[in-house]
This record gives sequence, C-alpha cells and structure tokens, in this order.
Amino acid sequence: MKVLAMDTSNQALSVALLDGDKMVGQVTLAMKKNHSITLMPTIDFLCQSCDVKPADLNRIVVAYGPGSYTGVRIAVTTAKVLAQTLGIELVAVSSLRALVPADLLKPVVSLVDARRNHVYAGFYQGDTVLHEEGYYAIESVLELVKDWSEVIFVGEVAAFEELIHQILPHARIRATLPDAGVLVQVTDAQPILPHALVPNYLKRVEAEEQWLEKQGVEDHGESYIRRV
Repeated sequence: MKVLAMDTSNQALSVALLDGDKMVGQVTLAMKKNHSITLMPTIDFLCQSCDVKPADLNRIVVAYGPGSYTGVRIAVTTAKVLAQTLGIELVAVSSLRALVPADLLKPVVSLVDARRNHVYAGFYQGDTVLHEEGYYAIESVLELVKDWSEVIFVGEVAAFEELIHQILPHARIRATLPDAGVLVQVTDAQPILPHALVPNYLKRVEAEEQWLEKQGVEDHGESYIRRV
C-alpha cells in the first residue's frame, strides 16, 4: 500500500511517502513559508523523486489539527481533494501525534504553543492515549502530570522549558518538529469520507470568541457563522 502523509498544522511543513512500512521519501521544511504555496509543489517533487504517480497512491493521511487555523485548513483541504479525486482512503490523525517521535515509548506530553501561556496538549504512551487532548493553560498541563514518575515533553517546548523544570524537575524536554511519517504509524486511526472530515481546532478562532462576547451569546459549541 502506497501512502502519502502530510502535516501543515504549524510552522514546519512535513510530507512523507511510504510503501507499506517502508519510508520511500520525506520532506520537512522548518521555516516560515506560506504552506498554501509550498504544499502541492512539495508533494509533486516527492512523488516525482520517488517515481510514484498519483494513481499509484492507496491512502492519504493528514494531520487535521490542532494548530494554526490556516495551516490546518491547508492540509485538510488538500488531502480531501486528493482523496476524493483519486478515489482512495483518507485518514485523519491528531497533529499532536505527529510531534511524538516513533522511538519514544515512555509517557509523553506533546505541546503546541497556542500563545498567551496556553497550549494544545496530547498525552500518550506508545499507542495509548493517557488523557484527553485539549486546549490548556500550561500550568493545568503540569498539574495533570505532576504525579507521573517520568514524563517527556515534546513539540513546541521552548517557551515553557523554565516553568517545566521549575515545577517538574524530573521531567525531560525534547523539542521536535512535525513528522508526517509518524502519522502513518498511528494504528487506531480509521478511514473517513472526505466530505465528513473537518479540522480539529480544539479552540474557537479569536474573531468568533470576540463576536460571542460582544453579542452576549452563550457558548453552546455551535459556529457563530450559523447564527448570523
């Protein structure tokens, strides 16, 4: 089975091409670029370099959030179009899983910096989800894992290193970039119909939150766009 995996949910762009369990090729661009411009050329370059035609693909795997709202939409939209056009399987995996190196089997907390001292966080040990991923104040994350005998923080950790070491001296910290190849290794992800896939933001966009506040509307989890 030939699989194309992609993640543009944050600053780095990662695209991987696999044939079964074998990594055929991978490109990761760790720079501030417009992913809407670079994603398709990167996919095209990777496929041509590995002598794989679009018709050879059997599955698309995409990181569907959380992360940058724009970045998440780019990969999700591209993946949906490709899967629908090619008539192949589409699988969506949390972007937080793409930050966890495949060789890490100990308890791990995956972080994406959501600004204002908040993070998107995932809690894993191998394929096991230890706690529900979500949008948290960083202090809340540290409180959740304070009794863990060992823990490794990965992902966008630079802004929180001092606080982590202060509260959890035994914790290890390992900055990581998204790895599209890791997405393919998540065993509990199931295929989804392209039209049914929506980005997993975990948090409302700031404009929506401001609109709800100004209108004095109680938040019931619906999109404010439907209310207008």
